[in-house]
Amino acid sequence: MLLFLKSLLIGLCIAAPVGPIGLLCIQRSLTQGWRAGFATGLGAATADAIYGFIGALGISALITTLVGWKPWLCIFGGAFLAYVGYRIITSEATSSRSSGEPYKPWRAYSTTLLLTLSNPMTILSFIAIFAAISDGVGAGQSNSYALALMVTGIFLGSAGWWLGLSGFSALFATRLSNSKLKLINVFSASTITLLGVYQIITGVLLRGG
Repeated sequence: MLLFLKSLLIGLCIAAPVGPIGLLCIQRSLTQGWRAGFATGLGAATADAIYGFIGALGISALITTLVGWKPWLCIFGGAFLAYVGYRIITSEATSSRSSGEPYKPWRAYSTTLLLTLSNPMTILSFIAIFAAISDGVGAGQSNSYALALMVTGIFLGSAGWWLGLSGFSALFATRLSNSKLKLINVFSASTITLLGVYQIITGVLLRGG
């Protein structure tokens, strides 16, 4: 139970910092409802669980490969992030609930799943964390239960954060005018696009180095 609680806390702490995924979750919650925001967060939570699984197992060959792909992952992730920002800024800042346009949960989910998986720093964070809390988890079949507890805890901790963030953000949707929603869209899109460009530049510099 202690291992599960630690993993739950890890998932929460990994998800909590407000970055491009957080901005995307808030923006979608405001304009499309909490379900769209939560679906967005679940994509990130799934990626966290996947990387947590890899980090807990300590699969050295896969870890080395992912780290070696860091420049390309940065470029790909940055380009995708910039594209997401572009799509936001060119979209109409009105709620899909009021316009009758249904949100697409699978699209919201897959977007952040790919964005989070393309961030190699995520797995490095999990490796460092698991080195401190686990003792050879994944070394044999006897540890499969502990491994399941850790991965489940990470997913639930991350998902809990996204559920709270999307629900809290959606509470303000009815209090915001369309003009304010448009300003939020512009701010979110601009920030996400700039972060994407920065990530692309980082990847190019890593390749050159």
